Amino acid sequence: MPEPFARVFGHLPRYPGSVLFVTGLNLLLARHLHPDTLQRLEGRSLRIHVADAGLRFDYTWRDGAFRAARHDGAGPDLTFRADAWDFHRLLQRREDPDTLFFSRRLVIEGDTELGLMVKNTLDSIDMAVFQPRAVLRGLAQALQQRLAPRGARVIS
Repeated sequence: MPEPFARVFGHLPRYPGSVLFVTGLNLLLARHLHPDTLQRLEGRSLRIHVADAGLRFDYTWRDGAFRAARHDGAGPDLTFRADAWDFHRLLQRREDPDTLFFSRRLVIEGDTELGLMVKNTLDSIDMAVFQPRAVLRGLAQALQQRLAPRGARVIS
């Protein structure tokens, strides 16, 4: 991340960014997670830290959805920290999380068992859900559901 951008991003307040981040998680990822995984995530505090951009996204899974959180005091149960390029490579499946971890480009801090469960869950998800067509399809479905009258059947 170029230094001027990192300085600007580093001064942005965390909470609004976390709201945008969880909106994306709810639209793209939540429906692909196994109910057992969601049960184990219930109430746990998580953070994605994009180190070179100075961004932190704090969130939790509660009451059937990812929700933005504020982990200022005690800190999150689990933090994944890497540079933006490394997160991009992970999402594109062009880099293995274990390789990044052992080369210290991906840092996982906090609850080890929770970290392993999250990592294995992400490894098992077809990353095609993050491709532009899938993203647009997810947005269209969410918009259709939101605009549909109560009790109406939404076509997918």
